[in-house]
Amino acid sequence: MRTLTVGVVGAGRVGAVLGAALSAAGHRVVAAAAVSAASRERVARLLPGAEVLPADEVARAATDLLLLAVPDDALREIITGLHSTGALRAEQVIAHTSGAHGLDVFGDVNGMALHPAMTFTGADSDLARLPGIAWGVTTRDRAFATRLVADLGGVPEWIAEQARPVYHAALAHGANHLVTLVNEAADTLRAAGVGEPGRVLTPLLTAALDNALRMGDAALTGPVSRGDAGTVAKHLDRLPAEAVPAYLALARRTADRALAAGRLRPQDAAALLEVLYRAEVGSPA
Repeated sequence: MRTLTVGVVGAGRVGAVLGAALSAAGHRVVAAAAVSAASRERVARLLPGAEVLPADEVARAATDLLLLAVPDDALREIITGLHSTGALRAEQVIAHTSGAHGLDVFGDVNGMALHPAMTFTGADSDLARLPGIAWGVTTRDRAFATRLVADLGGVPEWIAEQARPVYHAALAHGANHLVTLVNEAADTLRAAGVGEPGRVLTPLLTAALDNALRMGDAALTGPVSRGDAGTVAKHLDRLPAEAVPAYLALARRTADRALAAGRLRPQDAAALLEVLYRAEVGSPA
C-alpha cells in the first residue's frame, strides 16, 4: 500500500498504539488529538512525529486516513461534529475502532469499522501483541481494508453490520469478564491464606484456556462437570457473599453446557441442580 498521511482522534490506549503501528508500517502519522495529560504523554512517547491538535484540525491534516479511537458512546457525536465543520473530505478514509458500532454510526459519512480483537494498556509492549491478531471489519471497500490490516500484521474478519453488537459482546464477555474472574479467584485464594495467587493460578489457568480453545466443552473439568453436588454446596457455603452470585451464574451455565456436551450425565445432575436452585432462591439445604 502507498504511504498514507494519517491522523488520530483519541490518543488513548488504543489510538496511540495503532498510530504507532501504522507509523512502523511506513505510514505518516502527522497529527493526533490528545486532551488529557496521559494522552499527551502517549503521543510524545508513541507518536513523536505527530503534532497535538484539536480534533477538527487533525481531521484536516489527515489527508488519507483519519482514525477515530474514542469511546463508543461519543463516536456518533464526534463524527457529526467533524462533518458539520467541514473537516471531513470525500477522498479521506474515516475508520473507527469501535467493536460495537458498524457503519450506521457514520450517518452520511463514508467510513469503515476497524476493530482490533486485542486488549490494550497503552504501553509500548502492546505493539508486540498486534501481529497475527484478528480485526473485526465492516466496510464497503474490502480491498483497502485488507491492505490496511495486512500493513498492521493482522487478519480481517468480515463482520456484518447487524452482527457487530453480538461480535463485540462475545469479545467483552470473554476478555473483560476473564479479568474479573481471574481476580476473583486470586482474591479468594488470598482469603484461603495463599500468599502468591499468581503462582498457583498461572499454570492452571494457562492450561484451562489452552484446552478450552482447542477442545471446546470437552475441556470442562471440576465438580460441576462431575455432578459433585456436595462439593459445590461447600463452595457456596464458604465463599464470600459478594462472590456467590457470579459463582452461581457460571456454575449454572457450566452445568447446562456440560449436560449438552455429554460431560455431565442427567442422573448425576439432579442433586447438583437442586443445590444451585436452593442457593439461587435462598432456601436452606
